[in-house]
Amino acid sequence: MKFTVARDILSEAVSWTARALPQRPPSPILAGVRLSADAEIVTLSSFDYEVSANSHIPAEVHEPGEVLVSGRLLADICKSLPQRPVDFTVDGPKVTITCGSSHFVLAVMPLDEYPLLPEHPQTRGTVDSETLAQAIGQVSIAASRDDTLPLLTGVRMEFEGERISLIATDRYRLAVRDLEWEPSDPQFSDAALVKARILSDVAKSTASGSRVTIGLSRESKPGASSLIGFEASGRRTTSTLMDGDYPPVSRLFPETTPIQAVCDRHVLLEAVKRMALVAERKTSVRMAFSEGQVVLEAGQGESAQGSEAIEAQVNNEITTGFNPSYLIEGLSVLSADFVRFGFTHQSKPVVMTGQSELDGGEDTSFRYLLMPIRFGA
Repeated sequence: MKFTVARDILSEAVSWTARALPQRPPSPILAGVRLSADAEIVTLSSFDYEVSANSHIPAEVHEPGEVLVSGRLLADICKSLPQRPVDFTVDGPKVTITCGSSHFVLAVMPLDEYPLLPEHPQTRGTVDSETLAQAIGQVSIAASRDDTLPLLTGVRMEFEGERISLIATDRYRLAVRDLEWEPSDPQFSDAALVKARILSDVAKSTASGSRVTIGLSRESKPGASSLIGFEASGRRTTSTLMDGDYPPVSRLFPETTPIQAVCDRHVLLEAVKRMALVAERKTSVRMAFSEGQVVLEAGQGESAQGSEAIEAQVNNEITTGFNPSYLIEGLSVLSADFVRFGFTHQSKPVVMTGQSELDGGEDTSFRYLLMPIRFGA
């Protein structure tokens, strides 16, 4: 195999493909990235039994073929190469990489031991890449990072006609984002549970202005895995679905929230960040909503303390407190200029939504449910 490719194109493709490599490969062979050259395309692949990645790049192919080499080493080398065309040549058990005056020789890994990559699951529809990336970013922050609760480390994707709902929770907060897509079958209905970290990688890899093709296949054979796939701009990620019944968390949203408050999201976000500086670990930022304002306080006793008041529209007085990190993350992923808080009681979760104007209607396409914490805690 022999091909020539632009340095930046190769480096970006190898780095992206290598992200799917396992941190601790159960077999040394899974630390490899497979390169296949045919016609004017080079395909890079990685696989770790849970997720696979595929990237197609244009190249001047002199001799078609395929080879398997250490993925992370190849990524490090490609990032360090000068801005010159890269010549990639396979000669027996060695791979030669030449770029300008730089010259590297890598050992070839046994290709016949490399597992077959799963086929891309059945195409179900397409969605705008920017919309999907924003939705994943909004919801994945609420996914649990505690591996002792594996189900909650995933994001549930619910497909219903022309709508997709993304749902994630870590028991202390719940994020839901609804978005539109173009299904291949308008009657398509299904649900999939995908690891949040895999979806986050998908969001980072999609190019602005492109369409993402989503595939989903169900396997009923014993030992076979159901798959979800995302493909855009020559890059494909395929992942096995997580097993288990996700809790029915959507019912946690209250039917009505009689106590309402609206304020400038940017002003509030900066104020919460300042109060978080004096909020000791596991303590809250307290928020007292009253006519025309919300007063934020943090710290207590002999420790450092802080307070700040900002303007707000409030229809009823209420005082509560929240984990500052969770509050900051929720405010940060809202895309609107104003945030609306919907309360039922000071000890009950608050529903955060966005709205474009102070006196405008709320946008419920993204909802963030946050549990309060006790003032003394």
